[in-house]
Amino acid sequence: MQTFRTEIENPIVEKDIIDLANKIQLFNNGKIDEEKFRSLRLARGIYGQRQEGVQMIRIKLPYGKVKSNQLRRISDVSDEYSRGRLHITTRQDIQIHYVDIQRTPELWAQLDQDDITIREACGNTVRNVTASELAGVDVDEPFDVSPYADAIFRYFLRNPISQEMGRKFKVSFSSSDSDTGLSYMHDLGFIAKIENGERGFKVMIGGGLGSQPREADELYSFISTDKIIPLMEGVVRVFDRYGERKSRAKARLKFLIKDIGLDAFKALVDQEQKAIEFKSVAIDADAYVTSKPVEINEIPQVTIKDQKAFETWKSTNLIPQKQDGYVAIGIKVLLGDFYTDKARLLADLVENYAAGEIRLSLRQNIIIPFVKRELVPFFYTELEKLGFANVGYNKAVDITACPGTDTCNLGIASSTGIADELERVIKAEYPQYLEKDDLVIKISGCMNACGQHNMANIGFQGMSVRTPDKLVAPALQVLLGGGNLGDGKGVFADKVVKVPSKRGPEALRRILDDFETNANGKSFFDYYKVTGERYFYDLLNDLQDVTNLTQDDFIDWGTSEEYVKEIGIGECAGVVIDLIATLFYESEEKIENAKESFDNNVYSHAIYHAYSSMVNSAKALLIADNKRTNTHAGIISQFDELFVESGKLDLGTAFSELIYQINKNAPTKDFASKYIENANQFLAKVRAFREEESKLDQ
Repeated sequence: MQTFRTEIENPIVEKDIIDLANKIQLFNNGKIDEEKFRSLRLARGIYGQRQEGVQMIRIKLPYGKVKSNQLRRISDVSDEYSRGRLHITTRQDIQIHYVDIQRTPELWAQLDQDDITIREACGNTVRNVTASELAGVDVDEPFDVSPYADAIFRYFLRNPISQEMGRKFKVSFSSSDSDTGLSYMHDLGFIAKIENGERGFKVMIGGGLGSQPREADELYSFISTDKIIPLMEGVVRVFDRYGERKSRAKARLKFLIKDIGLDAFKALVDQEQKAIEFKSVAIDADAYVTSKPVEINEIPQVTIKDQKAFETWKSTNLIPQKQDGYVAIGIKVLLGDFYTDKARLLADLVENYAAGEIRLSLRQNIIIPFVKRELVPFFYTELEKLGFANVGYNKAVDITACPGTDTCNLGIASSTGIADELERVIKAEYPQYLEKDDLVIKISGCMNACGQHNMANIGFQGMSVRTPDKLVAPALQVLLGGGNLGDGKGVFADKVVKVPSKRGPEALRRILDDFETNANGKSFFDYYKVTGERYFYDLLNDLQDVTNLTQDDFIDWGTSEEYVKEIGIGECAGVVIDLIATLFYESEEKIENAKESFDNNVYSHAIYHAYSSMVNSAKALLIADNKRTNTHAGIISQFDELFVESGKLDLGTAFSELIYQINKNAPTKDFASKYIENANQFLAKVRAFREEESKLDQ
């Protein structure tokens, strides 16, 4: 067992960390299959990098809220275990890179000292719960969504129903009808509403980006706040059971809803209601610890050296706040990267002069809430010292980009390099765009859309092109016309042309020049609706020609080396290739987890662990028989057909009858006890059957 240098106060976290250390040791000793180990570490926020032998650690920060002490702790961890750089993601997380996996348990223990987790930041789990970055201060919000996002985060963290789904599950909360939480592109999105004086949410379901973006459906126009946790539990249970598991390309909730239809999906959720222990979960928003500004007795006096620069910054980076006398400050963080020396000074600044916290935004920026209006000049001078006074927060010049080929296994072309160049072009050639907030530019290094390129007005996706003589160069798919319409509606961008990466700036110039000349005051979104895909195809078509590439075209942005297309194994929601012995081992582990939950009187968790054990055990026999195991429901029906109905295995009843007791009974103590025993007996029977079959094969 590994010894940690700091004491872990939370026994649940301590068990998690010790378990991770033990699993790393088992993997090192060849006792755990590599693919299974990948699944395990991903669910603990540990993601393989493009560079061999090091990992990216994703730190889960619900709705992007980071207190000063937490920012200092993250900085300390980055300095000790990484390289002192922090990367803000489009899901309000912080990532640190180049970490030795052997040190990750110790790193986690350090983070826990300030109540920070990496649990379920990656993998086939409920990911970080995101929210409008202005939640709590938004002038348009009917109420603060932060307590509800926090409740969802806490309820589903370590919840057995969401540990090993077919793929990831993403949830967002929007403060108002502006839908700044982007509900239309989430598996489950909640938009704050008030009806008849009651707080609640409009619920959107089944949205997603990636290579096949899908706009979310409206599940409910309004549900009260006490219904959001039971609803999400039903949705996650159905996704876990019926969601695709074999084909990674079809394993998101959006494909399940598309295949069976929204009404059929709702019916499945209704069938789960008996299994859900709490039909109503009241969330006490008044008990939530909200941000409170510190008391300022004296306003520091400062001298502004460049008044014009200060006025421009105020026009682009100050955000109105609903609390009288306060504003929020937006910090434009280039590519979402900043360093620990600046982070610590920022933590001190907000602790002493604001509310002791920052918020991370969906556009990879930082927001400081609760700045007294009289302190704005002081904050400007302090932020200027830190290099955090760049103008253009959330404006056209503020380009979102994923890490791309810098560190990601899936990156095809550099997203950070081209983003840096495009920002330079806009600043130098289109200075008027420093203040435009109706033009959104986003870049992803591959089709998986971590940079959210296909929801942008102007998007770029990393690709490659092949010349007639079979040389490969980095390229960019240009996408146009996406946008957020508000209240759960959105439009995804059209794929217009594919150009060599070095022509990306020229493509942007042509688009902006045409827009400037012909839009007549329309927003880019509205202008594109009038002109359309064909118009811009004709405008950009000649840039697609790969017969006349120069040597420079074979060198991607941000590098001096010739381009080589290298795509590793995608891990963010990778499908696990399970070995039979590993599955049986897992089934035992799940039964132990069920017994532990039972002893702690958490019967709903105990039942789900037992359910997972039975599915695992059935899956083991199906894999041994070379059968596909696409979904939990498919595993159950196939097992009945191949082993029970054929008479190979006598369970005394159909396997489906045995296992589907889960959604026909309330999660009582008696049922939990009986169901755990069913799982134990089932594991013993399938294991004995497998041993007999193995003997016959010898």
